[in-house]
This record gives sequence, structure tokens and C-alpha cells, in this order.
Amino acid sequence: MDVLIVGAGPTGLALGIDLARRGVDALVVEKADALFPGSRGKGLQPRTMEVFDDLGVRDAIRAAGGTYPVGMIWQDGKQAGEHQMFEPAEPTEDSPYNEPWMVPQWRTQEILAARLAELGGTVAFGRELTGLTQDEDGVTAHFAEGPDLRARYVVAADGGRSAVRRALGIAMTGETVDPNPVLVADVRLTGLDREYWHVFPPRGDGDGFLAICPLAGTEDFQVVAQFPEGTAVDVSLDGVRKVVAARSHLAPDALTELRWASDFRPRQALADRFRADRVFLAGDAAHVHSPAGGQGLNTSVQDAYNLGWKLGAVLVGGAAESLLDTYEEERRPIAAQMLGLTTSVHRGETRRGDATRQLGLGYRDSSLTEEAGALPGPVRAGDRAPDGMLSGVRLFDAFRGPHWTLVAVGVEAPEVSEAIRVIRGEAQASYGTGLFLVRPDGYIGWAGESRSGLMEYVGRVGFLGGAGNCATSPHAPAPTIKH
Repeated sequence: MDVLIVGAGPTGLALGIDLARRGVDALVVEKADALFPGSRGKGLQPRTMEVFDDLGVRDAIRAAGGTYPVGMIWQDGKQAGEHQMFEPAEPTEDSPYNEPWMVPQWRTQEILAARLAELGGTVAFGRELTGLTQDEDGVTAHFAEGPDLRARYVVAADGGRSAVRRALGIAMTGETVDPNPVLVADVRLTGLDREYWHVFPPRGDGDGFLAICPLAGTEDFQVVAQFPEGTAVDVSLDGVRKVVAARSHLAPDALTELRWASDFRPRQALADRFRADRVFLAGDAAHVHSPAGGQGLNTSVQDAYNLGWKLGAVLVGGAAESLLDTYEEERRPIAAQMLGLTTSVHRGETRRGDATRQLGLGYRDSSLTEEAGALPGPVRAGDRAPDGMLSGVRLFDAFRGPHWTLVAVGVEAPEVSEAIRVIRGEAQASYGTGLFLVRPDGYIGWAGESRSGLMEYVGRVGFLGGAGNCATSPHAPAPTIKH
């Protein structure tokens, strides 16, 4: 096979989808017997919603979730005031997804797995990786049970305790963000309405906070409780009942069912490398975040989105293998930036707002980014390509799929490969004027005030024809759109 993906979390499933639509022979393996059952990563940021739009799961994700409720502060069994968890933002033409969307992680994974199956992809459960052997042609993966598997490349998407990362001997550098352990549990309960995210502040007796959030699209609530350093957290039904009853006005039997529970100590860590020869680290295998600010799952999905088109270009499009070096070049600095952000949010230094929406992230310093001339508009090479209308065409509709897109605003566009979709128009507020060559992951690779330098860039990168296998891709490049 071409690619073995280890781990069937959001990272591995998103990568599997992206590779499947490009005609890449890939397999996802998972050591557990089923998908992860908990709600842990429940917040999907606007940039991730744009990714899911492209991967064909936006409608299912929207139907499965909802907006975050307003926080309700409780004191002595009485409602004491409301609290906005996120700075508000209105949708705009260039950014149609304006706020985090709540979907329990287990449901996100179900939707991604269904999309993967729709595209012909597979998840093999019960395959626990025990080791790897690399040579110049590929990687052999060894498992606790079942035969070895051979692939040209392996991607570690197997979480913060990654067996792949340990097998490679790649270290992670980090620190404890908060020494106080945290309980997180999915429960059924009575006595609280679903209109609010219910927050019970510490009472000064040494215990930490309690928060009970209704999980959109389900009948469940997520319980989060902090404990003093050194506490052995009880994740049983009785243990969760005791902490809820002790810190709120609810009786123990108000909690009727425990569906999943876990405990953790908030930490942040970054892998020293994201690549070792033919093996790549993505998601929590490469970076571990505090859950504050909802950046971990989102950063992880975007790792997959960055790596997917590059693997497709090499394996299907004939691109030079050196293109894969840009995965670590581009994603490791982003991961480091997001680790700093989540730690700052956790410590109350930064609010959940523009920075946590991830719309401002980009690759201006990447070796894949090039700019010619002084562009008059707000968008630069390396930036996220905004949405908007151009001559009656919605740009996100034009970008959707595994191809590159050339956006020509107020200037003449040269003839390019039929693998590149071309959109022409006279005026677009988000872009100004110029030519903008948009990568398959929605970032501007090249920008210029005229065609000068564009074809040289196309020749230098040399893999624009690697949009995917048009015979198998449900999002094959459409004919050039001319207006």
C-alpha cells in the first residue's frame, strides 16, 4: 500500500479521507476495537469547519452539533450571572464560519469514518502496533496480533502516547501546564436545563471548579471537575456522583448514567521532529495541548489536511519526494504557536476569540510561498484564501476538491494546466487585484500583481498536476470557469 495511518482519531480519519479522494492506497489501523467513545475534543473552530467543508462532511457536522451555550454561574444553589465563553463574531462573506461549533468527539469521528467508508477507505480495528522497520523503499509495521503490513509511508496519528513516536525514539519537549488533575465525563442527569453551560466556581474549601455542559446534538452532559494536586481521581459512577453533589445543588441520584469518563493533568509538549525518513507524526503524536481554547483537535485535523495533499502529489502526481519536507517546515511552527496560545488561555491570559478561531494562521515564511510585486489588497502569499463571490462564483465552491485554483481578479490570467481550476473576475473586496494561486489546502502558494513569475513558480514546484486520480475522486477538477 501507499500509506499506513496508525490511529483512527480525527487526525487519522481526516487524512484517510483526503488520501482516498486523491486515489491514494491507504489503510487506517487502530489498536482499540472501536472508535473513541468520549466527548473530549468537542469544539470545532471556524478554520476546521472550512476544512470539513472541503472534505465533504460539513453538512453532517452541522446537523450533529450546535453553538456553545452561554455560561451560567451558580453560587449557593442560585443562578448568579451569565458569562460569555467566547468573544462574539459575525459571519462575513470571506469567513462564513464565525464561531466554534460543538460536536462531541465521538460523533465527529463517526461522521469522518462514514465519509471514509463512502470513499472506499477502511479502518482495521484491533491492530496494536509494536514496532517499525524502515528501509529505502518503505516501512514494515509490526503488530501484537495479525500479519505485518508494508507501506511506502507511515503516519503516526495515534495520540499523545504514540507507539510510533516511541518506536522512532523521537522525544517531546514540554511542561506541565497545571499540576491539578481534571476529571472529564459524559453523563445523563436531571435537574439542569440545556440552555446554559453550568459553572460552579471553587468554594474556597480546597476543591476546584465544576462545569456541566450540555453536549449539542445529544442527551448527554459533559462534566469537568478540577481537583487539588496529588488527588487520585475516581472516574467511577459513584465517584462522579460524589463530586457533582459536593460542588452543586444536585443530589447524587440526579446523575442517572455514566457513559464515559477519564482524568488527565493538563500539559503541553512538542515533538522534536515531525518526520523520521518515511514516517510522519501528526496530531497529538506530534503536539499535546491543554484543552483550554479548543485548539488540539483542530490543529491536528489541519496537520492531516497539510500532509494529505503533499502525499497525494508525491504518490499520484509525480511530485519530488522533497515536497514532504515542507510538512514539518510548515506545521511544526504552527503547532508551537498553538501550544503557546492554549497555555495562555488555560492560565486566563488570553480570551477565546480571534486567535482561537485559527483563521489568521498561514505559511508566509514557507519555502512553498512566493510573491511577485506589491499587491494592493489585504491578502498575501501564504495566507488562508478567503471565501467570497467572484463573478457569480462562490470561491469556497471553486476551491472544494483536491486541485489547485487560480483566482484572477482584475488582471489577465495565463493559460495553465487543466488540473488547475481558474476563476476570473473584475473585482473582489477580500483579494483586491492580482493573481492568486491557491493550494489544495486553501492557502495561497503564489501571488502577484500580474502573470510575471507565475509560470516560473508552476515550473519550480512541478506538481500542480498531482491533484488526484480524476477517475476515482468525487471532487475531480472541473473545467475552467471563465467570466
